[in-house]
Amino acid sequence: MRLWWSVADVSALLTASQWAGQPVLDWHALAPEIVLVGVVVLLIAADVVLLERAKPIISALAGIGLLASLVPVLTLAVSDDTSREMFGGAYVVDRTTLLLKALFIVSGYVVVLLSTNYMAEGDYWESEYYALLVSSILGMTIMASSRDLISIFVALELLSIPAYMLAGWRKGDGKSNEAGIKYYLMGVFATGILLYGMSLLYGIAGTTNLAGIGEAISTKNSPAITLAMIFVVIGFAFKVSAVPFHSWAPDTYEGAPTPVTAFLAVASKSAGFVALINVVFFCFLGRSNVVTPVLFILSALSMTVGNLIALRQTNIVRMLAYSGIAQAGFILAPFVVADKAPEALTAVIVYLVIYAAMNLGAFAVVISVARKTRSAEIDSWKGLFQYAPGMTVVMTAFLASLIGIPPLGGWYAKFGVMKALLSPGTGWGYGLAIVLAVNTVIAAFYYLRIARVMWFEEAPDGDVSPVQVPPSLRIAMGICVVATVLFGVLPNLLTQATVVAGG
Repeated sequence: MRLWWSVADVSALLTASQWAGQPVLDWHALAPEIVLVGVVVLLIAADVVLLERAKPIISALAGIGLLASLVPVLTLAVSDDTSREMFGGAYVVDRTTLLLKALFIVSGYVVVLLSTNYMAEGDYWESEYYALLVSSILGMTIMASSRDLISIFVALELLSIPAYMLAGWRKGDGKSNEAGIKYYLMGVFATGILLYGMSLLYGIAGTTNLAGIGEAISTKNSPAITLAMIFVVIGFAFKVSAVPFHSWAPDTYEGAPTPVTAFLAVASKSAGFVALINVVFFCFLGRSNVVTPVLFILSALSMTVGNLIALRQTNIVRMLAYSGIAQAGFILAPFVVADKAPEALTAVIVYLVIYAAMNLGAFAVVISVARKTRSAEIDSWKGLFQYAPGMTVVMTAFLASLIGIPPLGGWYAKFGVMKALLSPGTGWGYGLAIVLAVNTVIAAFYYLRIARVMWFEEAPDGDVSPVQVPPSLRIAMGICVVATVLFGVLPNLLTQATVVAGG
């Protein structure tokens, strides 16, 4: 046996590799991910080299790095080549994926703004926090472009593992430890179910590419295919906290640091929906007879259970957790008519963007108010208008948007979902539209209860001293309220940026 290779051997091997069709990398298309990798390395290096001296600048480095990763997203959006594929179609960069990457990056930037003072003023490890946060966002951007089971799973774990750690970031707090453990254990369980479904799909189709799997299962009919599709949907249903896979969300949201809660409720949940978009719209459409009933049940249960339990909450973070479960039901609704309504994909993406703006804004107000009240109880919000009128107006705008009141963004998000449900004229669509309308009315009760407490009740103990809001929180609230209003008044800004599946 030869133990060495000559120069001629290496040259011949390289030549053979080129003829065998080595993948060609589009560095421009990969630029957002490359920049995010560089940001993670920079954050770790700053922590190792500067030690304690890195604390005052680490959040700024994370924020600037995220904004830097947004630059190649914008250059790709304005380039002539609006659709790029790599690895045989396993990694796609088009208008839709660019919008989703921008959603994740901007959401991450807002979370950095929410975290700056929260982490600096608490007993937290800061450098590791931001490195894990950016790592999770990197996984989300990869997820947006993934059209292959392997890359989807790698992206899912890359975004999930840092999130498990962040959920338990308050080391000495029992609730935070419980939040991290519950999130981790439920996540591992869901990952096992997801992997089993993926392995069945690979065994049936002989490929991990979503397009190839979709083509293979559309011409076959077996219990194994049905089981595989259901397991994959269930695995992602955990990530989006859909009922009955929602039990981790309220305790995790309450126990985690509030900026992490905002991150899990918006960015992490959106990534789960993007994964579901990839498998449903680009793989399962040929077998909608299997996934449609499952998604109908998940959507209807999530809307109804989430809203009914939210009615009884006295803690605003837990209320937003159950509200998020109900909102997940709204976002799941267009999936039910994915094979009949061309506008279903656009409805989902538009809802994700608007949901991110109004929900992150609501959490920004929660963090700001808690700086004065040191409580997340709804009663502590009494009389907020007396000492923070501007913040009261902003929070009212976010609540009105969550209800779906024009001209704020939430109305257009719900209108798009309703239009997608009704346009095909199917029984599934009509039935879910009725459930959605009823649950919109139910949700109005607990959102308006917070508005009533803020506007019409007296402040506890007559304390009307102003809330000291740091600039970072003001900027975060400003970004969110501008987006919420802008997308409601000019909704075409979003619809023109999306591409219908297959378009």
